Amino acid sequence: MAHVFVIGLGSNLGVREHNLSAAVEDVARLALPLAVRLEALSCVYETAAIGPPQPAYLNAALRLSACCTPEVLLDALHAIEAAHGRTRDVHWGPRSLDLDILWASEGRQTERLTIPHSQLLLRAFALAPMLEVAPELAVDYAAALRRLGGPPVVRGSLRYDLTSGSCVFAAFA
Repeated sequence: MAHVFVIGLGSNLGVREHNLSAAVEDVARLALPLAVRLEALSCVYETAAIGPPQPAYLNAALRLSACCTPEVLLDALHAIEAAHGRTRDVHWGPRSLDLDILWASEGRQTERLTIPHSQLLLRAFALAPMLEVAPELAVDYAAALRRLGGPPVVRGSLRYDLTSGSCVFAAFA
């Protein structure tokens, strides 16, 4: 049975736009092992980092369906992060790529994983893109985004081409 997931993407090191595009491509490539189907991509937002002094983040979200457990998907997302140089040295530190399961059609509370994401209601950079790819969640989350001051600044969009398997960032003027 397929489950719906909303994945948050973030990057504040290196060529951030490339990191996000490459992450979308890598997630889409999970189609064979995990029966992943990419359903939607959000705009790309820019926000100040939380935590120690560091560069600003670009954030986005994607919606997918997958025939796997959230834990199996989380392992695959962590492998993608690692392939892009993600280290976990500093809590809330800078990162080349951050992939989080923000929401899923089936909630989960374990030692390893909390769905919906435990900090979701405190993060406009996660709420705004999530609501773009899952507008049906507005009834539960739109008020939280308003309390946080609304969506962050939009910097562009991600466009995935199913035929070529490539994703490109398009900047907004």
